Amino acid sequence: MTTPPTATRPTATAPSSAPPSSTDRRPAPWVRTRLRAAPLATLLGAALAFVAVLLAAALPRAQDRGSDQALRSFLERRGAADTSLQVTAPSPDSGQSAQALDATLEKLLGPTRSTFPVDLEETVHGARTTKRQPLMNPELSRPSGIPPSMNLLHVREAETHVKLAEGKWPSSTPTAPAQSTTGGTAPLQVVLSQKAAATLGARVGSVLIAESRVDATPSVEVVGLYAVLDETDDFWTDNLGCLARACEHYFNESLAWDVDALVGTGDLDRMSAWSRTAEDFWRLPVDIGRLRADRLDATRQDIASYIAGPTAATLARETGRTRLHTTSWLPERLEEARARTQAAAPLAAIGPAGVGGVAFVVLCLAGALAADRRDAELRLLLARGGSRAAIVGRLLGEGAVTVLPAAAVATALAVLLLPTPRLAPALLSAAAVALLALLAFPVRAAVLLTPARPAGRWRRPVAELLVLIATAAAVVEVRRRGVAPPGSDLDPLLIAAPLLLALCGGLLLARLQPVVTGWLARAAGRSSGLVGFLGLARAARGSGATGRTGPSVLPMIALLLAITTGGFGAAVLQSVDSSRLGVARLTVGGDAAISAFGKSPLPAGLAQAAGELPGVRTSVPLWIDHDSSLHGTTVRSSQVTVVVADPGTYAELSRVLGCGSFDPALLATGAGAADAPVPALFSASLAGQAVQGGTYSVQPGDGSELKVRVAGTIDCTPAHPARDAATVVLPTGAATGLMGGADHPNRWLGLGDIDGDRLRALVRSKLPAPSGKPAPAPAPIPGSGSAAGPAPLDELYPVSTSAEAVDVLGSDPLQRSAGRLFWASMAAAAGFALLAVLLTLMRAVPERAALLARLRTMGLRRRQGVALILAETLPQTLAAALGGALVAAGAVALLGPAIDLSTLVGVHVPNGVRLTAGPVLTQALGLAALVAAAVFVEAATSGRRQITNELRAGDQR
Repeated sequence: MTTPPTATRPTATAPSSAPPSSTDRRPAPWVRTRLRAAPLATLLGAALAFVAVLLAAALPRAQDRGSDQALRSFLERRGAADTSLQVTAPSPDSGQSAQALDATLEKLLGPTRSTFPVDLEETVHGARTTKRQPLMNPELSRPSGIPPSMNLLHVREAETHVKLAEGKWPSSTPTAPAQSTTGGTAPLQVVLSQKAAATLGARVGSVLIAESRVDATPSVEVVGLYAVLDETDDFWTDNLGCLARACEHYFNESLAWDVDALVGTGDLDRMSAWSRTAEDFWRLPVDIGRLRADRLDATRQDIASYIAGPTAATLARETGRTRLHTTSWLPERLEEARARTQAAAPLAAIGPAGVGGVAFVVLCLAGALAADRRDAELRLLLARGGSRAAIVGRLLGEGAVTVLPAAAVATALAVLLLPTPRLAPALLSAAAVALLALLAFPVRAAVLLTPARPAGRWRRPVAELLVLIATAAAVVEVRRRGVAPPGSDLDPLLIAAPLLLALCGGLLLARLQPVVTGWLARAAGRSSGLVGFLGLARAARGSGATGRTGPSVLPMIALLLAITTGGFGAAVLQSVDSSRLGVARLTVGGDAAISAFGKSPLPAGLAQAAGELPGVRTSVPLWIDHDSSLHGTTVRSSQVTVVVADPGTYAELSRVLGCGSFDPALLATGAGAADAPVPALFSASLAGQAVQGGTYSVQPGDGSELKVRVAGTIDCTPAHPARDAATVVLPTGAATGLMGGADHPNRWLGLGDIDGDRLRALVRSKLPAPSGKPAPAPAPIPGSGSAAGPAPLDELYPVSTSAEAVDVLGSDPLQRSAGRLFWASMAAAAGFALLAVLLTLMRAVPERAALLARLRTMGLRRRQGVALILAETLPQTLAAALGGALVAAGAVALLGPAIDLSTLVGVHVPNGVRLTAGPVLTQALGLAALVAAAVFVEAATSGRRQITNELRAGDQR
């Protein structure tokens, strides 16, 4: 066969003028194509990564901010005296000048700009004499015949803190030391405060003469008077003595005045002549606002070197002052702050650890969901010649496009919203979470594409055994040395103990839940209904991916982690609140108290009116005397505190406060002889000195006497709760008749929800007339350092309440920040746990939709479809809630006694975390109800749409 002449042989290439074929176009990029194919899944993945990374970056920064704020608040409450460096050195014998003081200050500030910056505006430096000299002027005030004494100071820039009221400032030019017309040296020019001058009786122009010495002590001339602008300013605290006002000085019972005066730069070189010696001083207040809790160790080391170390030696050499001496309370205060931070660290770490564990589970579930959704696609790519490495690389590219931008934005947002100097922990935490979000799907896909191997029955038991061993080791170590051992940093293994317990509970529950659910399914199969049996059967065997033999353990572990950490932390906070209330009640003596000074009685009718206020459940008027003595014991005579109260109400008060509970029948007097001894409760220390059955004599301070016998022993009592106090409790009636003044209570204690303001208003309304009120304190001498005047009328009978005491104990920012961080973490953990359950539901959507569609064709109603979904999902949720509550209770029982709550309470408390059902059940039932509501909403809203779509598409499985 030949080819026709008109035919042409085809060529390998098309003519250049021909348009390009569609097969020559470049294929669309893989990442863009896949992201466009599933936009909703892409957005949800980016949103999940954003939230997880945001929390991972925000929690460390929030913890840093809380720790820094707590450190600064703790140091601010200590005042400038405890947070400053006090540097002193002997003044030079000659050549003393203000310029020399300033130059030394500059050299002292050099090493302080690293970990402990100094507040330059608050530095105080100058010179002072070291011994006060008595002023011999006869016209000066001498309250007890003792002459006042004076020190001289030169304080740089003191003029900015005072206002010149009269006269002038001392001259800045040197006063001529030549002999004056009287034959003595020229007096030193000084200025005094107005209050000190008024106290002494000095005025401008007064020449104050010191006690004469062989070397002719110079006199001082008052050339001016000043008024202090703000006496509460830190400038006047600590080493500036009595510059603001005259100070009281007592020699036994005799009062004398101490005053200090300011010397100008002109007489600076002659100051040492006043007391033979003088010293230069520099007060360097550390800038508390720039201290950081994460650098406490470095700060303490640098300050120690500044006080007595290499830095101190260098400063002595550079300043030319070999006897330079530095003191400060800062090392001790920083050590206290470090101990406080360590004590509060467990609660601050439990929340973030819990949310981290739940977030890890959710990210793993999200990766598993994505891999199951694209399982057929990935296997097709592998069957068409794609390698596992290439497929995983493309999946990494998809994740990088969505995860990395979301992680970067989340990290930047956390840094902007929570500014703090330390950046590394937030970046490391955010990078770890971003890496997990990026690798979860590719790693799961690599596992799915790996050729199946013979199943090893030993792998899961060995892994569970390792988890059990780690949990047991952590619990034993916590019980042995506590969650945060004193003097050491927080051990991650110890803080992970509650999480390990939750993990063990989840693994155990994963073993038990299918068995128990299978029993329930068989029991439901005996009934006529189909929905319950089918739902429980699917819950027992697991639903979702093909080939699953049981329910997924990850959602259960997520719920257990959230419930266990939430219940454990809530139990810690509940114990803190109850301990704080108990301490406050013991401090006050009840929920409210009214006291009188000394043995003065309360106003008539006040105790009865206080007991009738709204909210008062128990009213206890009592008489207390701290100056009584007990005679007849083995030590003959002991000073004791006598409490006279009604036995019934006082026993109720003791029972509620947990302080010396007793049976009120012990104090029943009966109808015996008039001279029969009165039954009394002795404190444990006194009971050890008494002979059983003996009679003893109680003598109050007014000289009366009462025979008593030991009716019982108490370890403490609400009116005087000290455990080692020597106390005798007597009943009203016989005691009030034989002890003078006991029939008029001088203290009132109450239990109940009592409003402190209303109680104070009642006290003011019951105050006696001016002629009958206690004599006010004597008015102070003008300008003296004594009290400002008599107390206000409503403070003659001070009122205190336990609610106010609780507020004071809970005002520490360290406690508040730890609590806020914990609850924020628990909210995030609950959200992630809910998301884990929803992801599990989404994982089973295709299979569930097909099943519901088939059942719908057989007559299944919509309500029954929702019931089927609930019967399939809720058993795992309820089992997780019950298991989480049990694990949380076990964690509190095992780990609670090893946790020291003193820092969180505000005072030392001996007991640890107590197991109470309320906090644990609240967390478990609350999260279970939230998950159940979410499951119901998802089933009700999406079930119908899934069935409709499945029926329209047909069953192609």
